[in-house]
Amino acid sequence: MTTASGTTPPGTSSERQAAQWVQRIFTDIAPKYDLINHVLSFNIDRVWRRALRNRLAPVLSRPDAKVLDLCCGTGDVMLDLQTVAAAPVMGADFCHQMLVSAQAKAARAGRRAPLFEADALQLPIASATLDAISISFGFRNLANYTAGLDELHRVLKPGGVLAILEFSHPPGLLMRASYGFYSRVLLPAIGSVLSGSREAYAYLPDSIGKFPGAEQLRGMMEAAGFTATEFQALTGGVAALHLGTKSMPG
Repeated sequence: MTTASGTTPPGTSSERQAAQWVQRIFTDIAPKYDLINHVLSFNIDRVWRRALRNRLAPVLSRPDAKVLDLCCGTGDVMLDLQTVAAAPVMGADFCHQMLVSAQAKAARAGRRAPLFEADALQLPIASATLDAISISFGFRNLANYTAGLDELHRVLKPGGVLAILEFSHPPGLLMRASYGFYSRVLLPAIGSVLSGSREAYAYLPDSIGKFPGAEQLRGMMEAAGFTATEFQALTGGVAALHLGTKSMPG
């Protein structure tokens, strides 16, 4: 079981360096990010996003709900949530180029895109403001997981929902072996060719390998004050959808 406290990219020795490294890498791959994601996941990422959207549907259906898609990247999840949302879903990312891509994508779709640039560890949002937060395949890249959960807990209203969609560790021997070969050998090779960045797609499987397992992440969420925590294994445990609720006072 991993004990990683946050992402540790190669050559970094502090949380600040880790955050700067991640920001630089995602800036570099932003123009081809969508293509690479769909190719590398065989479009299964669309199924995972649908699971996230379905679980957040009760909150999204409320016209007064304030929902944030954090680490929104090029906006796929944000726009997907908006298809069932009664109010605009906000998007935030600390990579400016990703937000530029998200804005362009929203414009092409004729959608409203309330976007802002922000660090997930220091959100420019008042405490107890949001009804729900989604974060898809971005939590793994935070420089400090505990600080990230504390910050997400802070900005949620009591009763607010956190949904983390993230890569995980398949429990089955066959799936674990197959996915291990894919992530260590094929994914870096294909990702490097498509993106032109060997560095980025060598980091991806390494970051997945170091990331806490589903049970451990659930425990971290509970330690941060989330209740009714649960997770749903997806595609044999390759990914997991985690849910938690900020407890009501009293």
